[in-house]
Amino acid sequence: MGLDVDPQEFSRADRTRHRAKVHRCLDVFERMLAESIFDTDDPMTGLEVELNLVDPNGDPALRNAEALALIADPDFQTELGRFNIEMNVEPGFLRGGGLRRYEEALRRSLNAAEQRSAQIDAHLVMIGILPTLTPEHLTEETISANPRYKLLDEQILRARGEDIVIDIIGDERLRTTADSIMPEAACTSTQLHLQTSPERFAAYWNASQAIAGVQLGLSANSPYLLGKRLWRETRVPLFEQATDTRSEELKAQGVRPRVWFGERWITSVFDLFEENVRYFPALLPVTDEEDPLTVLEAGGTPTLSELRLHNGTIYRWNRPVYDIRNGVPHLRVENRVLAAGPTVVDTVANAAFYFGLVRALAESDRPLWSQMSFGVAEENFHAGSRDGIDAVVYWPGVGGVPVAELVLRKLLPMAADGLRAWGVGGDEIDRYLGIIEQRCLTGRNGATWFVERMAEVGSGGSSLEQRLDALRTVLRDYRERMHSNQPVHTW
Repeated sequence: MGLDVDPQEFSRADRTRHRAKVHRCLDVFERMLAESIFDTDDPMTGLEVELNLVDPNGDPALRNAEALALIADPDFQTELGRFNIEMNVEPGFLRGGGLRRYEEALRRSLNAAEQRSAQIDAHLVMIGILPTLTPEHLTEETISANPRYKLLDEQILRARGEDIVIDIIGDERLRTTADSIMPEAACTSTQLHLQTSPERFAAYWNASQAIAGVQLGLSANSPYLLGKRLWRETRVPLFEQATDTRSEELKAQGVRPRVWFGERWITSVFDLFEENVRYFPALLPVTDEEDPLTVLEAGGTPTLSELRLHNGTIYRWNRPVYDIRNGVPHLRVENRVLAAGPTVVDTVANAAFYFGLVRALAESDRPLWSQMSFGVAEENFHAGSRDGIDAVVYWPGVGGVPVAELVLRKLLPMAADGLRAWGVGGDEIDRYLGIIEQRCLTGRNGATWFVERMAEVGSGGSSLEQRLDALRTVLRDYRERMHSNQPVHTW
Protein backbone atom coordinates (compact mmCIF):
# COMPACT_ATOMS: atom_id res chain seq x y z
CA MET A 1 0.00 0.00 0.00
CA GLY A 2 3.06 2.31 -0.02
CA LEU A 3 4.68 4.35 2.72
CA ASP A 4 2.80 5.90 5.63
CA VAL A 5 1.36 9.33 4.97
CA ASP A 6 -0.47 11.85 7.13
CA PRO A 7 -4.07 12.92 6.45
CA GLN A 8 -4.06 15.93 4.14
CA GLU A 9 -5.55 17.67 1.13
CA PHE A 10 -3.63 18.14 -2.12
CA SER A 11 -3.73 21.32 -4.17
CA ARG A 12 -2.98 21.74 -7.86
CA ALA A 13 0.35 23.26 -6.86
CA ASP A 14 1.12 20.16 -4.76
CA ARG A 15 0.53 17.94 -7.78
CA THR A 16 2.63 20.08 -10.10
CA ARG A 17 5.51 20.15 -7.61
CA HIS A 18 5.25 16.43 -7.01
CA ARG A 19 5.30 15.57 -10.71
CA ALA A 20 8.51 17.56 -11.16
CA LYS A 21 10.07 15.81 -8.15
CA VAL A 22 9.12 12.36 -9.41
CA HIS A 23 10.77 13.13 -12.76
CA ARG A 24 13.87 14.34 -10.91
CA CYS A 25 13.95 11.10 -8.92
CA LEU A 26 13.62 9.13 -12.14
CA ASP A 27 16.57 10.98 -13.68
CA VAL A 28 18.69 10.32 -10.59
CA PHE A 29 17.66 6.66 -10.57
CA GLU A 30 18.78 6.32 -14.19
CA ARG A 31 22.14 7.82 -13.27
CA MET A 32 22.44 5.50 -10.26
CA LEU A 33 21.88 2.47 -12.46
CA ALA A 34 24.80 3.57 -14.58
CA GLU A 35 27.14 4.76 -11.83
CA SER A 36 26.22 3.51 -8.37
CA ILE A 37 27.18 0.33 -6.59
CA PHE A 38 24.08 -1.68 -5.73
CA ASP A 39 24.02 -4.50 -3.20
CA THR A 40 24.40 -7.49 -5.53
CA ASP A 41 27.10 -9.74 -4.06
CA ASP A 42 24.87 -12.05 -2.05
CA PRO A 43 21.17 -11.73 -3.04
CA MET A 44 18.59 -12.26 -0.32
CA THR A 45 14.97 -13.36 -0.45
CA GLY A 46 11.98 -12.51 1.69
CA LEU A 47 8.25 -12.95 2.04
CA GLU A 48 5.15 -11.29 3.44
CA VAL A 49 1.79 -12.90 4.20
CA GLU A 50 -1.53 -11.08 4.48
CA LEU A 51 -4.00 -12.62 6.91
CA ASN A 52 -7.69 -12.45 7.75
CA LEU A 53 -9.22 -12.25 11.21
CA VAL A 54 -12.38 -14.23 11.97
CA ASP A 55 -14.55 -14.79 15.00
CA PRO A 56 -15.23 -18.31 16.33
CA ASN A 57 -18.15 -18.68 13.94
CA GLY A 58 -15.98 -17.89 10.91
CA ASP A 59 -17.30 -14.38 10.24
CA PRO A 60 -14.88 -11.44 9.78
CA ALA A 61 -13.58 -10.00 13.05
CA LEU A 62 -13.20 -6.22 12.63
CA ARG A 63 -10.57 -5.94 15.35
CA ASN A 64 -7.15 -5.64 13.77
CA ALA A 65 -6.08 -2.72 15.98
CA GLU A 66 -6.87 -4.65 19.17
CA ALA A 67 -5.32 -7.83 17.78
CA LEU A 68 -2.10 -6.05 16.84
CA ALA A 69 -1.90 -4.48 20.29
CA LEU A 70 -2.04 -7.96 21.81
CA ILE A 71 0.35 -9.51 19.30
CA ALA A 72 2.83 -6.69 20.04
CA ASP A 73 5.27 -7.73 17.32
CA PRO A 74 6.63 -5.17 14.83
CA ASP A 75 6.62 -7.85 12.12
CA PHE A 76 2.79 -7.63 12.16
CA GLN A 77 1.14 -4.55 10.69
CA THR A 78 -2.25 -3.23 9.65
CA GLU A 79 -3.71 -3.77 6.21
CA LEU A 80 -6.54 -2.03 4.39
CA GLY A 81 -9.49 -3.69 6.11
CA ARG A 82 -10.15 -3.93 9.83
CA PHE A 83 -10.31 -7.72 9.35
CA ASN A 84 -6.79 -7.79 7.80
CA ILE A 85 -3.26 -7.85 9.14
CA GLU A 86 0.07 -8.44 7.42
CA MET A 87 3.08 -10.42 8.62
CA ASN A 88 6.62 -9.76 7.42
CA VAL A 89 9.32 -12.42 7.65
CA GLU A 90 12.95 -11.48 8.16
CA PRO A 91 14.78 -11.59 4.81
CA GLY A 92 17.35 -14.31 4.44
CA PHE A 93 19.46 -16.48 2.19
CA LEU A 94 18.14 -19.68 0.65
CA ARG A 95 21.37 -21.59 1.16
CA GLY A 96 22.08 -23.47 4.36
CA GLY A 97 18.50 -24.30 5.30
CA GLY A 98 16.85 -21.02 4.33
CA LEU A 99 13.54 -22.57 3.25
CA ARG A 100 13.26 -24.56 6.47
CA ARG A 101 14.02 -21.38 8.44
CA TYR A 102 11.17 -19.62 6.63
CA GLU A 103 8.79 -22.43 7.56
CA GLU A 104 9.88 -22.41 11.20
CA ALA A 105 9.72 -18.61 11.47
CA LEU A 106 6.27 -18.47 9.89
CA ARG A 107 4.88 -21.18 12.15
CA ARG A 108 6.42 -19.68 15.26
CA SER A 109 5.11 -16.19 14.52
CA LEU A 110 1.65 -17.33 13.46
CA ASN A 111 1.21 -19.60 16.47
CA ALA A 112 2.23 -16.82 18.85
CA ALA A 113 -0.02 -14.31 17.12
CA GLU A 114 -2.98 -16.71 17.11
CA GLN A 115 -2.57 -17.42 20.81
CA ARG A 116 -2.65 -13.72 21.65
CA SER A 117 -5.35 -12.52 19.25
CA ALA A 118 -7.59 -15.43 20.28
CA GLN A 119 -8.01 -13.64 23.62
CA ILE A 120 -10.43 -11.28 21.84
CA ASP A 121 -11.94 -14.01 19.62
CA ALA A 122 -9.98 -12.85 16.57
CA HIS A 123 -8.48 -15.91 14.88
CA LEU A 124 -6.00 -15.90 11.99
CA VAL A 125 -6.83 -17.42 8.61
CA MET A 126 -4.55 -17.67 5.57
CA ILE A 127 -6.78 -17.72 2.48
CA GLY A 128 -6.86 -15.64 -0.69
CA ILE A 129 -10.38 -14.29 -0.10
CA LEU A 130 -12.31 -14.74 3.13
CA PRO A 131 -15.41 -16.58 1.88
CA THR A 132 -17.69 -15.37 4.69
CA LEU A 133 -17.43 -11.69 3.74
CA THR A 134 -20.70 -9.91 3.06
CA PRO A 135 -21.31 -6.49 1.48
CA GLU A 136 -21.58 -4.98 4.98
CA HIS A 137 -17.91 -5.84 5.58
CA LEU A 138 -16.76 -3.95 2.48
CA THR A 139 -17.77 -0.39 3.26
CA GLU A 140 -15.93 2.81 4.15
CA GLU A 141 -16.65 2.16 7.85
CA THR A 142 -14.45 -0.97 7.84
CA ILE A 143 -11.28 0.72 6.54
CA SER A 144 -8.38 0.45 8.99
CA ALA A 145 -7.60 3.48 11.11
CA ASN A 146 -4.19 4.15 9.51
CA PRO A 147 -4.61 7.53 7.70
CA ARG A 148 -2.93 6.32 4.50
CA TYR A 149 -5.83 3.97 3.73
CA LYS A 150 -8.47 6.65 4.06
CA LEU A 151 -6.39 9.01 1.94
CA LEU A 152 -5.82 6.39 -0.73
CA ASP A 153 -9.54 5.60 -0.77
CA GLU A 154 -10.37 9.28 -1.29
CA GLN A 155 -7.84 9.71 -4.07
CA ILE A 156 -8.84 6.58 -6.02
CA LEU A 157 -12.54 7.45 -5.85
CA ARG A 158 -11.79 11.06 -6.79
CA ALA A 159 -9.73 9.96 -9.78
CA ARG A 160 -12.47 7.56 -10.88
CA GLY A 161 -15.31 10.01 -10.34
CA GLU A 162 -17.94 7.31 -9.78
CA ASP A 163 -18.63 4.17 -7.76
CA ILE A 164 -16.54 1.08 -8.37
CA VAL A 165 -18.26 -1.72 -10.28
CA ILE A 166 -17.35 -5.34 -9.52
CA ASP A 167 -18.53 -7.70 -12.27
CA ILE A 168 -17.02 -11.19 -12.28
CA ILE A 169 -18.33 -14.11 -14.32
CA GLY A 170 -17.11 -17.51 -13.19
CA ASP A 171 -19.00 -20.64 -12.21
CA GLU A 172 -21.56 -18.10 -11.03
CA ARG A 173 -21.79 -14.35 -11.58
CA LEU A 174 -21.26 -11.53 -9.12
CA ARG A 175 -22.20 -7.98 -10.00
CA THR A 176 -22.12 -5.28 -7.33
CA THR A 177 -20.95 -1.73 -6.74
CA ALA A 178 -18.90 -0.12 -4.00
CA ASP A 179 -18.43 3.47 -2.87
CA SER A 180 -14.96 2.77 -1.46
CA ILE A 181 -11.92 0.67 -2.31
CA MET A 182 -12.77 -1.79 0.46
CA PRO A 183 -13.40 -4.70 -1.96
CA GLU A 184 -9.62 -4.66 -2.39
CA ALA A 185 -9.31 -5.64 1.29
CA ALA A 186 -10.89 -8.99 0.41
CA CYS A 187 -7.67 -9.87 -1.47
CA THR A 188 -5.02 -11.37 0.83
CA SER A 189 -1.81 -12.57 -0.73
CA THR A 190 1.65 -13.96 -0.22
CA GLN A 191 4.37 -11.69 -1.58
CA LEU A 192 7.77 -13.14 -2.45
CA HIS A 193 10.81 -10.87 -2.68
CA LEU A 194 13.88 -11.70 -4.73
CA GLN A 195 16.91 -9.42 -4.72
CA THR A 196 18.89 -9.11 -7.93
CA SER A 197 21.47 -6.90 -9.60
CA PRO A 198 20.48 -4.10 -11.99
CA GLU A 199 22.07 -6.08 -14.82
CA ARG A 200 20.01 -9.21 -14.14
CA PHE A 201 16.78 -7.53 -13.06
CA ALA A 202 15.12 -7.68 -16.47
CA ALA A 203 15.79 -11.40 -16.79
CA TYR A 204 14.29 -12.16 -13.37
CA TRP A 205 11.27 -9.92 -13.96
CA ASN A 206 10.62 -11.40 -17.40
CA ALA A 207 10.94 -14.91 -16.00
CA SER A 208 8.51 -14.03 -13.19
CA GLN A 209 5.98 -12.77 -15.71
CA ALA A 210 6.37 -15.86 -17.88
CA ILE A 211 5.54 -18.27 -15.04
CA ALA A 212 2.80 -16.23 -13.32
CA GLY A 213 -0.01 -18.24 -14.93
CA VAL A 214 1.53 -21.51 -13.76
CA GLN A 215 1.95 -20.13 -10.24
CA LEU A 216 -1.72 -19.16 -10.14
CA GLY A 217 -2.91 -22.50 -11.44
CA LEU A 218 -0.85 -24.45 -8.91
CA SER A 219 -1.73 -22.31 -5.90
CA ALA A 220 -5.26 -20.95 -6.48
CA ASN A 221 -7.03 -20.39 -3.17
CA SER A 222 -9.85 -17.86 -3.70
CA PRO A 223 -12.93 -19.55 -5.19
CA TYR A 224 -15.68 -17.66 -3.30
CA LEU A 225 -16.57 -13.99 -2.95
CA LEU A 226 -19.73 -12.57 -1.36
CA GLY A 227 -21.38 -15.97 -1.43
CA LYS A 228 -20.65 -16.66 -5.12
CA ARG A 229 -18.40 -19.36 -6.57
CA LEU A 230 -16.37 -17.50 -9.20
CA TRP A 231 -12.80 -18.02 -10.43
CA ARG A 232 -10.43 -20.42 -8.71
CA GLU A 233 -8.26 -17.36 -7.98
CA THR A 234 -10.91 -14.65 -7.76
CA ARG A 235 -8.33 -12.28 -6.25
CA VAL A 236 -7.13 -11.47 -9.75
CA PRO A 237 -10.30 -10.00 -11.30
CA LEU A 238 -11.36 -8.53 -7.95
CA PHE A 239 -8.08 -6.69 -7.42
CA GLU A 240 -8.08 -5.50 -11.04
CA GLN A 241 -11.54 -4.01 -10.65
CA ALA A 242 -11.44 -2.79 -7.03
CA THR A 243 -8.62 -0.28 -7.59
CA ASP A 244 -9.51 0.77 -11.13
CA THR A 245 -9.36 4.56 -11.37
CA ARG A 246 -10.65 4.57 -14.97
CA SER A 247 -14.16 5.44 -16.10
CA GLU A 248 -15.62 3.43 -18.97
CA GLU A 249 -14.60 6.21 -21.34
CA LEU A 250 -10.98 6.11 -20.21
CA LYS A 251 -10.93 2.33 -20.61
CA ALA A 252 -12.19 2.75 -24.17
CA GLN A 253 -9.34 5.19 -24.82
CA GLY A 254 -6.77 2.59 -23.79
CA VAL A 255 -5.70 4.15 -20.49
CA ARG A 256 -3.73 1.58 -18.50
CA PRO A 257 -5.17 0.11 -15.27
CA ARG A 258 -3.30 0.55 -11.99
CA VAL A 259 -3.48 -3.21 -11.36
CA TRP A 260 -1.43 -4.21 -14.32
CA PHE A 261 0.20 -7.27 -15.83
CA GLY A 262 2.15 -5.02 -18.18
CA GLU A 263 2.40 -4.99 -21.95
CA ARG A 264 5.93 -6.01 -22.95
CA TRP A 265 9.10 -7.80 -21.95
CA ILE A 266 11.66 -5.38 -20.54
CA THR A 267 15.38 -4.81 -21.03
CA SER A 268 16.02 -2.85 -17.81
CA VAL A 269 14.41 -2.15 -14.46
CA PHE A 270 14.34 1.46 -15.62
CA ASP A 271 11.66 0.50 -18.16
CA LEU A 272 9.17 -0.24 -15.37
CA PHE A 273 9.75 2.90 -13.34
CA GLU A 274 9.71 5.01 -16.48
CA GLU A 275 6.38 3.45 -17.53
CA ASN A 276 4.96 4.16 -14.07
CA VAL A 277 5.86 7.84 -14.36
CA ARG A 278 4.72 8.14 -17.98
CA TYR A 279 1.35 6.36 -17.68
CA PHE A 280 0.09 6.96 -14.14
CA PRO A 281 -0.68 10.23 -12.33
CA ALA A 282 0.22 10.31 -8.65
CA LEU A 283 -2.49 9.25 -6.24
CA LEU A 284 -0.59 10.51 -3.19
CA PRO A 285 1.47 13.55 -4.26
CA VAL A 286 3.46 13.82 -1.03
CA THR A 287 6.77 15.64 -1.59
CA ASP A 288 9.70 15.79 0.83
CA GLU A 289 12.62 18.20 0.93
CA GLU A 290 15.44 15.85 -0.10
CA ASP A 291 17.19 16.76 -3.34
CA PRO A 292 18.21 13.34 -4.66
CA LEU A 293 20.88 14.73 -6.99
CA THR A 294 22.56 16.66 -4.18
CA VAL A 295 22.58 13.53 -2.01
CA LEU A 296 24.01 11.41 -4.81
CA GLU A 297 26.76 13.86 -5.73
CA ALA A 298 27.74 14.12 -2.06
CA GLY A 299 28.33 10.36 -2.03
CA GLY A 300 25.09 9.42 -0.30
CA THR A 301 22.19 7.16 -1.23
CA PRO A 302 19.02 9.06 -2.19
CA THR A 303 15.79 7.74 -0.70
CA LEU A 304 13.87 8.58 -3.91
CA SER A 305 10.81 8.69 -1.67
CA GLU A 306 8.45 10.18 -4.27
CA LEU A 307 9.36 7.55 -6.84
CA ARG A 308 8.93 4.77 -4.27
CA LEU A 309 5.58 6.10 -3.02
CA HIS A 310 4.32 6.40 -6.59
CA ASN A 311 5.49 2.85 -7.33
CA GLY A 312 3.60 1.65 -4.25
CA THR A 313 0.28 2.82 -5.75
CA ILE A 314 0.75 0.94 -9.04
CA TYR A 315 -0.07 -2.69 -8.45
CA ARG A 316 1.95 -4.72 -10.93
CA TRP A 317 1.67 -8.45 -10.32
CA ASN A 318 5.47 -8.48 -10.40
CA ARG A 319 6.52 -5.14 -8.98
CA PRO A 320 9.99 -3.55 -9.14
CA VAL A 321 11.28 -2.42 -5.75
CA TYR A 322 14.06 0.08 -5.03
CA ASP A 323 15.10 -0.06 -1.38
CA ILE A 324 18.01 0.75 0.92
CA ARG A 325 19.58 -1.56 3.49
CA ASN A 326 22.45 -0.42 5.71
CA GLY A 327 22.89 2.63 3.52
CA VAL A 328 23.34 0.62 0.31
CA PRO A 329 20.67 0.57 -2.45
CA HIS A 330 19.33 -2.66 -3.86
CA LEU A 331 16.66 -3.90 -6.26
CA ARG A 332 14.05 -6.60 -5.78
CA VAL A 333 11.37 -8.30 -7.79
CA GLU A 334 8.22 -8.47 -5.64
CA ASN A 335 6.14 -11.40 -6.83
CA ARG A 336 2.52 -10.60 -5.85
CA VAL A 337 0.72 -13.40 -7.70
CA LEU A 338 0.03 -15.90 -4.93
CA ALA A 339 -2.90 -16.10 -2.56
CA ALA A 340 -2.26 -16.59 1.13
CA GLY A 341 -2.34 -20.15 2.47
CA PRO A 342 -3.61 -22.76 2.82
CA THR A 343 -0.82 -23.79 5.26
CA VAL A 344 2.64 -22.60 6.15
CA VAL A 345 4.25 -25.59 4.46
CA ASP A 346 2.21 -24.98 1.29
CA THR A 347 3.34 -21.35 1.38
CA VAL A 348 7.00 -22.30 1.61
CA ALA A 349 6.56 -24.94 -1.11
CA ASN A 350 5.10 -22.24 -3.37
CA ALA A 351 8.08 -20.02 -2.55
CA ALA A 352 10.55 -22.82 -3.28
CA PHE A 353 8.94 -23.48 -6.67
CA TYR A 354 9.06 -19.79 -7.57
CA PHE A 355 12.62 -19.11 -6.37
CA GLY A 356 13.96 -22.22 -8.07
CA LEU A 357 12.12 -21.93 -11.37
CA VAL A 358 12.70 -18.21 -11.81
CA ARG A 359 16.44 -18.67 -11.27
CA ALA A 360 16.63 -21.51 -13.78
CA LEU A 361 14.78 -19.47 -16.40
CA ALA A 362 16.56 -16.18 -15.73
CA GLU A 363 19.99 -17.79 -16.02
CA SER A 364 19.10 -19.91 -19.07
CA ASP A 365 21.20 -19.49 -22.23
CA ARG A 366 18.04 -19.14 -24.33
CA PRO A 367 15.52 -16.91 -22.57
CA LEU A 368 11.99 -18.26 -22.41
CA TRP A 369 10.60 -14.82 -23.27
CA SER A 370 12.36 -14.95 -26.62
CA GLN A 371 10.12 -17.92 -27.45
CA MET A 372 6.81 -16.66 -26.04
CA SER A 373 4.91 -13.48 -26.82
CA PHE A 374 4.02 -11.23 -23.91
CA GLY A 375 0.35 -11.52 -24.87
CA VAL A 376 0.51 -15.29 -24.43
CA ALA A 377 2.04 -14.87 -20.96
CA GLU A 378 -0.89 -12.62 -20.03
CA GLU A 379 -3.39 -15.15 -21.44
CA ASN A 380 -1.73 -17.84 -19.31
CA PHE A 381 -2.02 -15.54 -16.29
CA HIS A 382 -5.77 -15.20 -16.65
CA ALA A 383 -6.27 -18.87 -17.54
CA GLY A 384 -4.45 -19.91 -14.37
CA SER A 385 -6.50 -17.56 -12.21
CA ARG A 386 -9.80 -18.54 -13.84
CA ASP A 387 -9.35 -22.34 -13.99
CA GLY A 388 -6.74 -23.05 -11.32
CA ILE A 389 -4.95 -26.37 -11.45
CA ASP A 390 -7.23 -27.47 -14.32
CA ALA A 391 -6.03 -24.56 -16.50
CA VAL A 392 -4.50 -25.17 -19.90
CA VAL A 393 -1.58 -22.85 -20.63
CA TYR A 394 0.75 -22.37 -23.58
CA TRP A 395 4.42 -23.32 -23.25
CA PRO A 396 7.08 -23.05 -25.96
CA GLY A 397 7.89 -26.39 -27.57
CA VAL A 398 4.86 -27.99 -25.94
CA GLY A 399 1.87 -25.93 -27.01
CA GLY A 400 -1.32 -25.98 -24.95
CA VAL A 401 -0.83 -28.15 -21.86
CA PRO A 402 -2.57 -28.59 -18.48
CA VAL A 403 -0.72 -26.82 -15.68
CA ALA A 404 -0.20 -29.98 -13.64
CA GLU A 405 1.22 -31.89 -16.61
CA LEU A 406 3.56 -29.03 -17.52
CA VAL A 407 4.88 -28.81 -13.97
CA LEU A 408 5.44 -32.55 -13.69
CA ARG A 409 7.02 -32.98 -17.12
CA LYS A 410 9.20 -29.88 -17.41
CA LEU A 411 9.13 -27.35 -14.62
CA LEU A 412 9.84 -29.34 -11.45
CA PRO A 413 13.28 -30.50 -12.67
CA MET A 414 14.08 -26.91 -13.67
CA ALA A 415 12.96 -25.62 -10.26
CA ALA A 416 15.17 -28.23 -8.57
CA ASP A 417 18.16 -27.10 -10.65
CA GLY A 418 17.46 -23.49 -9.73
CA LEU A 419 17.26 -24.28 -6.02
CA ARG A 420 20.57 -26.15 -6.20
CA ALA A 421 22.07 -23.05 -7.83
CA TRP A 422 20.84 -21.04 -4.82
CA GLY A 423 22.63 -23.51 -2.53
CA VAL A 424 19.52 -25.29 -1.26
CA GLY A 425 20.16 -28.80 0.03
CA GLY A 426 18.65 -31.97 -1.38
CA ASP A 427 16.45 -32.71 1.63
CA GLU A 428 14.78 -29.29 1.39
CA ILE A 429 14.33 -29.62 -2.37
CA ASP A 430 12.69 -33.01 -1.92
CA ARG A 431 10.44 -31.76 0.90
CA TYR A 432 9.07 -28.63 -0.74
CA LEU A 433 9.07 -29.57 -4.41
CA GLY A 434 7.64 -32.95 -3.36
CA ILE A 435 4.59 -31.05 -2.08
CA ILE A 436 4.23 -29.34 -5.47
CA GLU A 437 4.55 -32.71 -7.19
CA GLN A 438 1.84 -34.30 -5.05
CA ARG A 439 -0.42 -31.31 -5.56
CA CYS A 440 -0.14 -31.89 -9.32
CA LEU A 441 -0.70 -35.66 -9.01
CA THR A 442 -3.79 -35.27 -6.82
CA GLY A 443 -5.12 -32.16 -8.59
CA ARG A 444 -5.85 -30.62 -5.21
CA ASN A 445 -4.98 -27.10 -4.13
CA GLY A 446 -6.80 -24.77 -1.75
CA ALA A 447 -9.46 -23.77 -4.29
CA THR A 448 -10.30 -27.31 -5.40
CA TRP A 449 -10.47 -28.51 -1.79
CA PHE A 450 -12.82 -25.71 -0.79
CA VAL A 451 -15.15 -26.26 -3.75
CA GLU A 452 -15.19 -30.02 -3.17
CA ARG A 453 -15.84 -29.58 0.55
CA MET A 454 -18.72 -27.21 -0.17
CA ALA A 455 -20.26 -29.86 -2.40
CA GLU A 456 -19.95 -32.38 0.45
CA VAL A 457 -21.70 -30.18 3.01
CA GLY A 458 -24.22 -28.92 0.47
CA SER A 459 -24.07 -25.54 -1.22
CA GLY A 460 -26.45 -24.18 1.38
CA GLY A 461 -29.57 -23.75 -0.70
CA SER A 462 -30.59 -20.78 -2.77
CA SER A 463 -30.49 -17.94 -0.23
CA LEU A 464 -27.36 -15.98 0.63
CA GLU A 465 -27.72 -16.77 4.34
CA GLN A 466 -27.94 -20.50 3.65
CA ARG A 467 -24.88 -20.30 1.43
CA LEU A 468 -23.04 -18.35 4.14
CA ASP A 469 -23.88 -21.01 6.72
CA ALA A 470 -22.25 -23.62 4.48
CA LEU A 471 -19.24 -21.36 3.90
CA ARG A 472 -18.83 -20.85 7.65
CA THR A 473 -18.88 -24.62 8.19
CA VAL A 474 -16.22 -25.25 5.56
CA LEU A 475 -14.09 -22.30 6.71
CA ARG A 476 -14.00 -23.64 10.27
CA ASP A 477 -12.81 -26.98 8.86
CA TYR A 478 -10.25 -25.12 6.72
CA ARG A 479 -8.91 -23.21 9.72
CA GLU A 480 -8.41 -26.37 11.76
CA ARG A 481 -6.56 -28.04 8.90
CA MET A 482 -4.49 -24.88 8.32
CA HIS A 483 -3.13 -25.13 11.85
CA SER A 484 -2.19 -28.79 11.34
CA ASN A 485 0.42 -27.69 8.74
CA GLN A 486 -0.40 -30.75 6.66
CA PRO A 487 -0.16 -29.77 2.99
CA VAL A 488 -3.48 -29.22 1.25
CA HIS A 489 -3.07 -32.17 -1.12
CA THR A 490 -3.41 -34.48 1.93
CA TRP A 491 -6.68 -32.93 3.14
